[in-house]
Amino acid sequence: MASWRRVRLSQTQWVLVAMAIGLAVGYLFPDGASRRFHASDLQILSTLFLRMVESLIAPLIFGTLVVGIAGHGDDIRGVGKLALRAILYFEVVTTLALIVGLVAVNLIRPGHGIALGAAGAETAAQLAQSRPTLSAALEHIVPRSVIDAAARNDALQIVFFAVVFAVGLAQVQGRPRKVMLEFCESLCDVMFKYVNVVMRFAPLGIGAAIAGAVGRSGLGVLGNLAALVLTLYAALLAFALLVLLPIALLFKVPLEDFWRAVKEPWLVAFSTASSEAALPTALRNMKALGVPGHVASFVLPMGYTFNLDGSTLYLALASVFVAQAAGVSMPLSQQLLMMLTLMLTTKGMAGVPRAGLVILSGTLAQFGLPLQGVAVILGVDAIMDMGRTSINVLGNCLATVVLARWDGSFRSLTLTSAISEPVSDRTTKAFARTSRGNRRTPPAAS
Repeated sequence: MASWRRVRLSQTQWVLVAMAIGLAVGYLFPDGASRRFHASDLQILSTLFLRMVESLIAPLIFGTLVVGIAGHGDDIRGVGKLALRAILYFEVVTTLALIVGLVAVNLIRPGHGIALGAAGAETAAQLAQSRPTLSAALEHIVPRSVIDAAARNDALQIVFFAVVFAVGLAQVQGRPRKVMLEFCESLCDVMFKYVNVVMRFAPLGIGAAIAGAVGRSGLGVLGNLAALVLTLYAALLAFALLVLLPIALLFKVPLEDFWRAVKEPWLVAFSTASSEAALPTALRNMKALGVPGHVASFVLPMGYTFNLDGSTLYLALASVFVAQAAGVSMPLSQQLLMMLTLMLTTKGMAGVPRAGLVILSGTLAQFGLPLQGVAVILGVDAIMDMGRTSINVLGNCLATVVLARWDGSFRSLTLTSAISEPVSDRTTKAFARTSRGNRRTPPAAS
């Protein structure tokens, strides 16, 4: 008995256990059978979990975006041309990531055949009839009231208000700016803890969602989830070969040396599914490759806020997957508007626990798609997280070399001795502070 009590399961292990129980319940108690209890009756547990997720969308997006943008205010004014080039590069590459994800999910259609049952004909009809003009789309971006936008979880309007607010805050000096940044940082810290509390209920919500999905669609839902995972990894590979590789060739990045430098942080990110764990090693190896200290110290933390290639691709794929699973036929105009929403909401979310969950939930809520799809996807999210996180690290390491090449400051160095040196405590602490969102002081250049 004593040895049993010492056994503790991790969050991922609890999710796997909940999935197994949900599969069994859904198979044994399918919908339509002549019995009082059906697996879909457990949907209330999934709904309660997803409502808790919805409640954190507005404050978390607002806080992280304000800190991510206004906290970089001094950096942007000081670095100038480098910052503008970095922003331009980040926007182009993340847009291409969205396009790759959108094309992959529409070609393979991994969500086809799942019956989420929550979207209904009304949502499908609204989307089919909605053919937004450019003026209507632009008008929708600007909120009449940020309180109203937050109440409706309209992620796009929340982002607009947060960006304008952050730009204004970046122009304020002295105590008002310090107080407001500290407030937003404190809000982020509290919301991170809130996310951790909510995620304790994730196994219960995921198990109920899987039970309901299997009860309605049968065990075929497992094939859909496997197709989703394979589609993501195929899209990530295509993005690396069709986008990142041509960029590296265009800017004459030394590929062999670059791979030797990026291999270690890439493996750390893949095995731990944590970008933060790979940051110190990535900084050291990029400097060893020949990227000047001031470029690496600015571009890497900025990239981990604004250049999440793998996460952006995943969100494009996952959002359309949910629409397919709900039986909603989204016209291209709606998909493009959804991609615009994702392009904006993914900025400033670095270091946020389960950031993809928050962004995906906000996007689905804005377009009237069922949040039950989030709970279903969470069952295989740990597998997908490894792939998208490793691409985030690879993309940001490439960005540092490209921007150093762009301004002519890149100097190729011998890697062997430099990469074998330990990462200094100063570098580790500086990057840990940066990844938490404390960007008021620019990282030290060396």
